[in-house]
Amino acid sequence: MWILPLVGYAGVLFGFGFLTLAIASGLYYLSELVEEHTVFAKKLLSRLIYSIISLQVLLAVVDAFPISLSFLSIGSHIIYAGNLRHFPIVKLTDPVFLLSCVLVILNHFFWFRHFSTPPVPSPSRNTTANRYDYHDIPSFTEIASFFGICIWLVPFAMFVSLSAGENVLPSMGSEYATGDSGRSSGLTDSPGVNRDRPGKRSAKGLVKAVIDGAFKWIGESGEALGLRRDDKRRF
Repeated sequence: MWILPLVGYAGVLFGFGFLTLAIASGLYYLSELVEEHTVFAKKLLSRLIYSIISLQVLLAVVDAFPISLSFLSIGSHIIYAGNLRHFPIVKLTDPVFLLSCVLVILNHFFWFRHFSTPPVPSPSRNTTANRYDYHDIPSFTEIASFFGICIWLVPFAMFVSLSAGENVLPSMGSEYATGDSGRSSGLTDSPGVNRDRPGKRSAKGLVKAVIDGAFKWIGESGEALGLRRDDKRRF
């Protein structure tokens, strides 16, 4: 067969493309919901962090998870909570934000190495038995669930919720993001500020900024390659 494998490859490419667009659309929608309900989102993130810290303690006490890695995850979530000080605004040069990014990578690396290392058999067990007790080896579903809930959930939720300081327009209370605390009287004259609702902070989430930037780059690349013509251009 020659044609059917090509059809299969095309189906995989189309499926991957539709899946990527579906995920991007979902993240974009979640980012808009967070912008409209920032108070509720902050409370939800705070309770989520406390719940995961409690879960890490239970895993260390009941399931004998490594104490050092458990302390690393608990300390990381405490650092994550520091990003909620000026929620939903975050400065990309803030030391707490940069440390949070580093801790996400460290947590993933050390926990992945922990689960990829075979467990050491207990000397009290029968030596004639199998080397590994299958009841003590977590399944793929358990490991994936642990990573999704205890490692990735809070950073991912913050990535959807937080707004980069570069995307916050000058407004009342936005001095943390803009670094400008001396021009509060001429806010309504700033370009892009909503004149109908003075003092209203206009912020774009990190996810929306990334998606908008990606679509803008695709459009500009298409115009440069001649694949897309700019309708605004007049000849």
